[in-house]
Amino acid sequence: MSQDPAETPTAPFRDAPREGAALLIIDMISEMDFRGIDAMQGELARVVDAIVRLREEADAAKIPILYVNDNFGEWHSERSRLVERAQAAGSKGRAAAERLAPRDRDYFIIKPQSSGFYSTNLPVLLPKLGVDRLILTGISTDMCVLFTAADAYMRDYRLWVPADATATPARDRKAWALDLLAANLGAETASTERLALADWAEND
Repeated sequence: MSQDPAETPTAPFRDAPREGAALLIIDMISEMDFRGIDAMQGELARVVDAIVRLREEADAAKIPILYVNDNFGEWHSERSRLVERAQAAGSKGRAAAERLAPRDRDYFIIKPQSSGFYSTNLPVLLPKLGVDRLILTGISTDMCVLFTAADAYMRDYRLWVPADATATPARDRKAWALDLLAANLGAETASTERLALADWAEND
């Protein structure tokens, strides 16, 4: 089946003025096969709720949505394979992957390491989308979200890491990471219940 051109994610050939926001969903398309996942299933469900709300707000505001996903050691893998594995029976990430499955119009970037900027096309794509601020969501707060935020900070992106839209197996490490993001990277960490995406995206 051919894809509707209107649903194909495209970016300008030349960089657009940097005055917009983008929503990044980090490592949520996964089998969630890691230590501590059973203990964080309740929090994970709440995180999915928050990301779904943000995605709906981003759609309404015409803000681009980028999935930034680990290849989980499958070097020949691609978007469809990662989604298939995450949604398979027995996958601990099945519920999250089914609710957050990327749409045709969303961008999907596969990363080989913790940061979404490392050896990916994200540093090239974001300027072409005219982005100067990023909303970072996903797992885990103290690793992939934090490393992506640090690389974004060094590239002068303004950051919002909603406290209720990220998770990590260790609750104390989540608090530590959020404190570090706020104090060292200047990130906003207010929850989605306290701050609307449109308000943050338009706040200079």
